[in-house]
Amino acid sequence: QVQLVESGGGLVQAGGSLRLSCAASGRTFSNYIMGWFRQAPGKEREFVSSISVAVTSTYYADSVKGRFTISRDNAKNTVYLQMNSLKPEDTAVYYCAAAGVIGLPEPLYSYEYDYWGQGTQVTVSS
Repeated sequence: QVQLVESGGGLVQAGGSLRLSCAASGRTFSNYIMGWFRQAPGKEREFVSSISVAVTSTYYADSVKGRFTISRDNAKNTVYLQMNSLKPEDTAVYYCAAAGVIGLPEPLYSYEYDYWGQGTQVTVSS
């Protein structure tokens, strides 16, 4: 089992920044692909970003490319999502996810992730 706990959400004005953190506990964090997803009210959960096990590859949704940066610190069992130039349409609950799969093409689909955090609310005011 892997437990994931997100933090860092909040209320920010458009154009502002937030950094989300996801602390993992349980199994070997460095063995997991880590991803961020978000779900806005009335919408389906969507992929935001992910980072590979070897930290050699990162992936972003087109809507956040150039504004968000994903990173991981395997020594701290933590993955981060730096969000800059936030827009009102970024408002959502953001979820951290971990996948222990090997060999699947990345970025993974949401159903390919094994563990999920409880989510953290990000609200961007206009």
